[in-house]
Amino acid sequence: MADTYDVIVLGSGPGGYVAAIRAAQLGLKTAIVERELLGGICLNWGCIPTKALLRSAEVYHQMKHAKAYGLTAENISADIAAVVARSRGVAKQLNQGITHLMKKNKIAVHMGTGKLIGTGKLEVSGDKGKEILSAKHIIVATGARARELPFAKADGKRIWTYRHAMTPAELPSKLLVMGSGAIGIEFASFYNDMGVEVTVVEMMDRIVPVEDKDVSAFLEKALTKQGMKILTGAGVEAITADAKGVTAKIKGKDGKVADHQFSHVISAVGIVPNTEEIGLEAVGAKLDRGFIQIDGYGRTGVSGLWAIGDCTPGPWLAHKASHEGVTAAEAIAKELGNKDVHPHALDRANIPGCTYCHPQIASVGLTEAKAKEAGHDVKVGTFPFIGNGKAIALGEPEGFVKTVFDGKTGELLGAHMIGAEVTEMIQGFVVGRTLETTEAELMQTVFPHPTISESMHEAVLAAYGRALHI
Repeated sequence: MADTYDVIVLGSGPGGYVAAIRAAQLGLKTAIVERELLGGICLNWGCIPTKALLRSAEVYHQMKHAKAYGLTAENISADIAAVVARSRGVAKQLNQGITHLMKKNKIAVHMGTGKLIGTGKLEVSGDKGKEILSAKHIIVATGARARELPFAKADGKRIWTYRHAMTPAELPSKLLVMGSGAIGIEFASFYNDMGVEVTVVEMMDRIVPVEDKDVSAFLEKALTKQGMKILTGAGVEAITADAKGVTAKIKGKDGKVADHQFSHVISAVGIVPNTEEIGLEAVGAKLDRGFIQIDGYGRTGVSGLWAIGDCTPGPWLAHKASHEGVTAAEAIAKELGNKDVHPHALDRANIPGCTYCHPQIASVGLTEAKAKEAGHDVKVGTFPFIGNGKAIALGEPEGFVKTVFDGKTGELLGAHMIGAEVTEMIQGFVVGRTLETTEAELMQTVFPHPTISESMHEAVLAAYGRALHI
């Protein structure tokens, strides 16, 4: 006889496990199905261990520049095996934390590969053989994986995906990074800080192309100053790897193709949703390029079937997945008769993006160009970190905050930052947008001194010609 639940969540990443916890909190009998490790890619092989690596690189960078702070640090070196071990230890600790949360919330965990076999039914193939689970509602949270180019199949030796790049046996001597999105730039930044010669190839005319063009330009200048080689408007046309290294045929902005030699390559050219062979077509779910189509609550249009996270349309971010998980769980609870929950559809325009390179990038809302394309009469304010006392005291004077307002209504259309700790600051503007704040409230907000966040206030003032420190 099949195990029966109110909710089954397929996948335990930051969307899946959060959805399961929220469903359990709402009194629903809940199960989660995971084929590998609780916490999914983000916790075990993505967001968290990557940040641990980047933290090691940041400390290493600061140690090498100790003299600038009046300090002496001699014979500085990096032990890549120890750096990787620390990163894996962080991931393991958090994985154990998810295991605890499942027990605490009385969520049944079924380890194995799940497949939809009909309305409200899931077949799980694992160590125990095959078992059939049934539920009134099923949430698909199967995530995504790295996209591989036909001519650059990852071998784990010379050609890497992010997963290989996270656990290198040794540091590359000369690294090629294909793609300058968040994943590519973070690894490029990590390895550059660790002393590796890094080249980034980006097909678009600028790196981090989803960001505001001013942020892209600033980052390219900063990374180039750090010693990185940036090739925009360029593409890798072929990769040949052997025991000694990699030969890449790169077509430059001028249209000429030349061979370049590297020790290793990281392919960071996008993601592919994990939606194959899980029974979606059989139950009638609609897919577009493999991504499950949903409404603002996670409904797929198939009764009792929901989807969240990276297997659905972007942005493909952990915090977006977690928010979708809560929303879907609450919408399910409401459908099952809970009158005390009031879920709200996800507003994709208010999802912040963060890139943890050096310097960091953070943004929310429309870029200046997108705001103009949308027909807004914009007011733009920019404030540089060189005008901020805390940034100078920290020895981090490179960066800026940029705000984009609607000139007629005062609506904050977007905010864009680059520099030290901006990933910890962007939430201020996210809260502001969520509360539908205008420039008037932001101007009247008292920011603590001395903090880098004062640059946020100054950028608002600058949009209206009232900046005080530039």
